[in-house]
Amino acid sequence: MSRIGKKPIQIPPGVTVSKNGNVVVVRGPKGELSRPLVAEVELTIGPHEAVVAIVKHNKRSPALWGLYRALIQNMVDGVTKGFEKKLEIEGVGFKVQQDGAGLVFSLGLSHPVKFSAPAGVQLKAEKNVITVSGSDTEAVGDTAARIQKLKPPEPYKGKGIRYEGEIIRRKAGKKAIASAA
Repeated sequence: MSRIGKKPIQIPPGVTVSKNGNVVVVRGPKGELSRPLVAEVELTIGPHEAVVAIVKHNKRSPALWGLYRALIQNMVDGVTKGFEKKLEIEGVGFKVQQDGAGLVFSLGLSHPVKFSAPAGVQLKAEKNVITVSGSDTEAVGDTAARIQKLKPPEPYKGKGIRYEGEIIRRKAGKKAIASAA
């Protein structure tokens, strides 16, 4: 039995959850999100809560039960509060500038790197902090990971793009060996 799957999903005021065939649609003040359901689970929608239940019992149905309950809960949270990830740029000469809806990075390469925001994701840059926000948690996380992949933090000097609060384990560099003369 899934402990997460058993919990009902609370639907706050101003949010509507509906089901069209096997697609769940969640509408709220911050937008609309949809996701197809798998055949193993079913969503029952009440006035103030929604419940995910297993329809087909097989080996993977308990895992899907908890997974889809968490995915629908994230959809409800996204259309009410939204999601946000912050990234920091560290390094001499590394900088970022806002360019309309996208960003332009100077990362020590021979050319500036342009990064455009996918649909439903907002990018904001101030000094050396990049804020990625939106209503879809997967899109926000994927965009933040793609930005970090432009220049991952390196362990010797700590330069690169990292998540806010991420600790990079530093390695010792080469040591000078004193020659015995």
